[in-house]
Amino acid sequence: MKQINPFSNSRVDTPFQHHTDLKEVYQTEFIRLNSVIDDIKADTENHQTKGAVVTGEPGIGKTHMMMRLATERLASNRLLFIRQPNNIDSVLYHTYSRVLESLVEKVPNSPYSQLEHLLATSFSKIIINTFREFRGNNTKTVGILDYFRRLTDKDRYILEVLSKDPLNIYKELGREGARNKREYWQRIEILIDGWWKRCYGDVGYATTILKGIVKFCSYSDPNKKRLVGKWLSASELDVAESNSVGLKNWKDEGSKEAFSLDAMMVFGKLSIMDEPLIIMFDQLEGLGLEYNKQLLHRFGDAIKELFTHVPNSLIILNLFPDRWEYFKAFFDGSVIGRVSQCQIVLNKPSEEQLKRLLSLKAQEQGIDINKLFTSEDLTDILSQDSIREMLNRASHYYRFRNQAIPLPATPDKPLIPKAKPSNFEEEVRESLKLILDELTALRFSPDSPTSIQSPATTVQTINLPDSSLVIDYLEKEKAVLEDEYEKLVIISDSDDIGKLITVAEAFNTLLKNIDIDRLKLGSRKLPEHLLIKNPNLSFVIGFLQVSDLGFPSRVKNFNELVFNYEEINFMLFRDIRETAITGKVGKTEIDRLNNVHNGQFIYMDKEDRLTFELIYKLIVDIQNRDFAVNLQSALKTLESLMSHYWLIKIFKKMSDSSM
Repeated sequence: MKQINPFSNSRVDTPFQHHTDLKEVYQTEFIRLNSVIDDIKADTENHQTKGAVVTGEPGIGKTHMMMRLATERLASNRLLFIRQPNNIDSVLYHTYSRVLESLVEKVPNSPYSQLEHLLATSFSKIIINTFREFRGNNTKTVGILDYFRRLTDKDRYILEVLSKDPLNIYKELGREGARNKREYWQRIEILIDGWWKRCYGDVGYATTILKGIVKFCSYSDPNKKRLVGKWLSASELDVAESNSVGLKNWKDEGSKEAFSLDAMMVFGKLSIMDEPLIIMFDQLEGLGLEYNKQLLHRFGDAIKELFTHVPNSLIILNLFPDRWEYFKAFFDGSVIGRVSQCQIVLNKPSEEQLKRLLSLKAQEQGIDINKLFTSEDLTDILSQDSIREMLNRASHYYRFRNQAIPLPATPDKPLIPKAKPSNFEEEVRESLKLILDELTALRFSPDSPTSIQSPATTVQTINLPDSSLVIDYLEKEKAVLEDEYEKLVIISDSDDIGKLITVAEAFNTLLKNIDIDRLKLGSRKLPEHLLIKNPNLSFVIGFLQVSDLGFPSRVKNFNELVFNYEEINFMLFRDIRETAITGKVGKTEIDRLNNVHNGQFIYMDKEDRLTFELIYKLIVDIQNRDFAVNLQSALKTLESLMSHYWLIKIFKKMSDSSM
């Protein structure tokens, strides 16, 4: 009973996770993908970016292959994982934000992140090449920059330690208490800036971004690294924060797309001194939905810009075969030609390979599958359509054999045991027991706005088998989101609005009468917001993560809307991880918003954020066929389980108002 179910983890969410990997599965396809990276590295003349499309049915192992790629290449290459964009106005910024989040992932067997490894290698080579010219196997100083008539003692020391190990840029030059640390890094900043301007000029955001990258590299203080990371995401710092790291705040916030492309270009050009970047787009199936056509167009434009401006990279799209056919018909030939230079198709592995994978998973818990399962069990398990479905079925059989928990029904197989209830009441009671037996640890405070209520109150109104699966999903994914909550994440108003649009469009499949819009106040800047309405009710939901500097004017404009539209309910959210608003004007405007009947300002705390992300993730996973339940059934389950959560309450009110 205490033994871990070896088949319970059937899905790879990101390439940075660690799951059982049977190397013989898709090894030929993996070698092909690796060879493309090697071709990019060998292109020393042009450093041209190439594309690859990896296609396969849901659960066949596309993201798993990316995990294998990360495992084998993360020590040298930087792998950047980008989930589906969700906002037409910020596709490039969404891409860049996910790139930053990927870059702070630790390199295996190293105390340093991907970003730190990239910068150590590239900066070291730039500095060494600046001081020296390499000829054959002999290394000697044959030329020095015009403004550097001779090497100083500090220059010689920098050259010496970086020649031994690029990571000495942190170990020797960046550690706290290092002698002359500040002077070393001032010199490094001059050298890197000079190299960039000589090679690439001084246009756009690039040189300023590079300065921030050098600052990030120079700090060992985690708080200062966090502030520089926030600055690199184009987020505004308050005055004290920006002064503490010596960086000026961004002023032109309307150019985040241009900024993001320049930042991606900088990382691409730095990677020429290191190894090719691996830029992987996953979970793109939702872009094929009807209401996402404009977003798909913008995604295609963004991909084209990345190919044009970001060198030395492999851009990978993971897609279902039918979605790839849709994309090919949708995009113009220039996009398709670049992204599909290499096409890799993942088909279902052989039954022998599947059985060896199943056995490998079981062996990790000291289990022999031939003793655990009957031959009939194994026939059923191995007949599933994908690797994920095979592991899910094995997980159910494990529970059935070890804990006597009945197998869930499949389209062509009834529940086991096959006992017919005598009446509806007994059927409900038996189904409820099945749900509760499968769960052990779903814990939400009943007083919290994110509370999940007991299934006992909803068994007569929701699909019971799907409800059980949804509850199990929520339990597992909430634990994953909790682990990620403390990591460095880019909290973006545009990303939150994109998530809200996705959720609203999904609920509209139930309600049928939701319209989505935005309000305007002349040319004045407002918080990112969405107007969700039907003929009887209207709600405005906004997000405002800017610093104390930009906050007062935005919230003041928002308040004017609140006073102008008394019939609309307004909610403005700010993530609690952002800097608290302390300025007098900002705090006064928050009080004004909270003191009107139709307005509310809310600091989004951890539970609130996790529930918001959980709802969005559930919908996207269903759309991407990563979670095999009916969308409308899942939404009805959410309505029952999270009836006290603000977002669910809004859709419930809109549903009730239409009756």
